[in-house]
Amino acid sequence: MLGPSIRRKASHFGTLVRHSAMTPRTGVTRKPVLADRSELAVTFIGHSSFFLQIAGKNILIDPNFARWIFVLKRLRQPGLRLRDLPPIDAVLVSHAHFDHLHRPSLRAIARLTRRRSGKRPVIIVPHHVRDLVSDLGYGRIVELDWWEEMRLGHLEITHVPSRHWGARILRDMHRGYGGYVLKAGGHSLYHAGDTAYFDGFREIGERLRPEVALLPIGAYHPASYRAVHTSPEDAVQAFVDLGARCMVPMHYGTFRLSHEPVDEPLQRLKLEAKRRRLEKKICVLEEGVTKLFE
Repeated sequence: MLGPSIRRKASHFGTLVRHSAMTPRTGVTRKPVLADRSELAVTFIGHSSFFLQIAGKNILIDPNFARWIFVLKRLRQPGLRLRDLPPIDAVLVSHAHFDHLHRPSLRAIARLTRRRSGKRPVIIVPHHVRDLVSDLGYGRIVELDWWEEMRLGHLEITHVPSRHWGARILRDMHRGYGGYVLKAGGHSLYHAGDTAYFDGFREIGERLRPEVALLPIGAYHPASYRAVHTSPEDAVQAFVDLGARCMVPMHYGTFRLSHEPVDEPLQRLKLEAKRRRLEKKICVLEEGVTKLFE
């Protein structure tokens, strides 16, 4: 017999499924702007997915082009089409959760890159995630622990801590998780993956000094979710701790993973940024729009 806690969680999940199914899918797709190798280009695909151009390399982080995650409907169209992407040099995956490690998207990226360039991209994952991507067609799989780094030409990629968890399934607690800092040619960018607020933001800022911070702002209600996710106010504090120049919000509006209103994360982010006089440092990207940093 199910206990009251399990029944309550099942009821909450059922509510998310119903709301997602009844919500019309919105948004448009665009073609990415291709940048000069001296520029850092950031294109928001949706949720936590980004197409990055840095040091002449084409990078995808947590790419997810799914229309559904099991029974959860995608509420915003992916900002880019897979077929419009150039050949990809590397894919970075922050952790094994289904909204971040989407195997069909990863397989399609490897296949398209090989078809167009004759080469297989590299995939970079946290430790103990190799088995989930080993059959997807990548030329090289690199597992990193926190603070380990690898080089891709002139690009330096460092895996950094977060406060989250990495399980693919309920008992799968041995898997790693975290974010990434990319540095090359005077540019630096931090993708936090999924995380709650923690004092590690300050250490990441002090050690690696990212100029652009991609920070999650959704999936914070009920309050217990903040044990593993940042609220908009938490994300602004993380941005201050990092000492970055520009914050790009992510992890909101694409999949309904929690119970705050879909439009609330951005509203609260803008209010908190205004309260702290940081409005000019917040860069909200529409899906498919490329932001260039010279």
